[in-house]
Amino acid sequence: MALDVTRRARLLVVLIVVLVFGGLAIFLWLRGRHTQTIVWLPTQESASPVPTASFSPAAVLESPATPQPSAATPAVSPSLEIPSETPPPQLDQSAATPSPLAGSYVGKLKLIIPVVGVRPDQLLDTFADARSEGRVHDAIDIPAPAGTPVVAVADGELIKLFQSERGGTTIYQLSPDRKLVFYYAHLQRYADGIAPGKFVKQGEVIGYVGDTGNAGAGNFHLHFSISVLADPKRYWEGTNINPYPLLRQ
Repeated sequence: MALDVTRRARLLVVLIVVLVFGGLAIFLWLRGRHTQTIVWLPTQESASPVPTASFSPAAVLESPATPQPSAATPAVSPSLEIPSETPPPQLDQSAATPSPLAGSYVGKLKLIIPVVGVRPDQLLDTFADARSEGRVHDAIDIPAPAGTPVVAVADGELIKLFQSERGGTTIYQLSPDRKLVFYYAHLQRYADGIAPGKFVKQGEVIGYVGDTGNAGAGNFHLHFSISVLADPKRYWEGTNINPYPLLRQ
């Protein structure tokens, strides 16, 4: 009797062990299949994220998104220029060639050098020198340190004080007979009390040497010109004459 109990106990233990290990084996097998399914499904979904038709070589060649150069449309040469609707300003022929009018004023028009401290022998004749945009200088440049006083070359009325893109701080002065305009440009600033309509005497300080406008930073000088007027009311349309012989006399 005791032997049968023992055998039954052993069989029960063996059965329990078999059930435990069998259940564990089944659990591991099911888990393995679940893992394979999780890994496999994303792979299948990512295998073709875009329809294969969009990568068709024929579709790429026929796509209107990448137009091919047309033989009927000639290439534009970089050397060609579209004509401007506004013609460039024509040079005044009387300005391109020094006017003989300047000689008629030598010995008659008593001017002084408009920059304090500059001697006649230090002046340079730059009247016919070329400038940008095909222009002629039509004036002379008188170099001097920044802030050097600029004086009126003759008696006359100051008719315009103007901030110019090219000339910077400028002054237009009318001669007493209203036949000439004296032009002072690239000034650092105006002298105190200077205003349009003011009548100044020869030698009176009207401004100071600077580098305003297109003079160039640090290129301190006075740009000075003289023009003969046909109409005093149109002071900007005069004929330029060379100041050099008039300041050298």
